[in-house]
Amino acid sequence: MNNVLLLQPEYCIDCQSCRLACSLKHDGSFRPSKSRIEVLTSPLKFSVPLTCLQCEDPACAAVCVVNALTKNEATGVVEYDKDKCIGCRMCISACPFGNISYDRETREVLKCDVCDGEPECAAFCPTDAIQWVRADLESLARKKAMSERFEQVFSKEG
Repeated sequence: MNNVLLLQPEYCIDCQSCRLACSLKHDGSFRPSKSRIEVLTSPLKFSVPLTCLQCEDPACAAVCVVNALTKNEATGVVEYDKDKCIGCRMCISACPFGNISYDRETREVLKCDVCDGEPECAAFCPTDAIQWVRADLESLARKKAMSERFEQVFSKEG
């Protein structure tokens, strides 16, 4: 069974450590704009770390005409091949969660790759709001509960 990133917003303190660790891993700098993770904070001070959910049936991969995004069935990760990407950004529009962005400087899609199985965001989260856990029924149920809570809190602000 694969591992999954378990996001637990009730523990998030909006410290941005996850974003800094991610940008350092991928860009070699502390630039949150280069991060593959976001932290969304509601006016009620409820913070939610957001990153690619590595969907079972990824809409981003389905719309990619050059197969730059593909689901690795062995790991469960939606992988990005920058050499195939033509920069059309259809994947960004297709992601129902808005968890893909585009870097205009490098002309590359930015999406979580779980750091090849050792996610820096989870390693550096001081409160365990982000954890890299085995994908068992309990962790998947917690992941589903988090998404329902996210929808409840943020849909009221619309």
